[in-house]
Amino acid sequence: MPHLAEYSALFAAAFLSATIFPFQSEAVLFGMLVAEHYPWWLLILVASIGNILGSIVNWFLGRFFSHFEDRRWFPVKREQMVKAERWYHRYGRWTLLLSWMPVIGDPLTIVAGVLREPLPVFILLVALAKTGRYLAVGALSLGWI
Repeated sequence: MPHLAEYSALFAAAFLSATIFPFQSEAVLFGMLVAEHYPWWLLILVASIGNILGSIVNWFLGRFFSHFEDRRWFPVKREQMVKAERWYHRYGRWTLLLSWMPVIGDPLTIVAGVLREPLPVFILLVALAKTGRYLAVGALSLGWI
């Protein structure tokens, strides 16, 4: 497959940006789209799959690492978790449609794991949000809107 390294780099950028590591996959996608060396639909597909899989990692982190929340090294304070849990319970699983947003999106996917959101529902809502964001980046960079 031609350009395998470039697609792999986009996948890695999208995957990392969905986890707790700070990364900008939109800039990578934008650059590849405006270069016009690659099919736009394949770039959006690769970025979406990488980002969705990164969010699934967050779900698993929330699901299993919450057992360690009483430890001193745990990165989230209990007060922050209670606040996030209240917010999630108040607005429900539909908040996962905001998982594309910077700053709040990644913690939402972790909270969904802590609160045991069913994985199929989680994947569906996160896939809609993440793919929608990359479609918007594609539309902007290709001048569709």
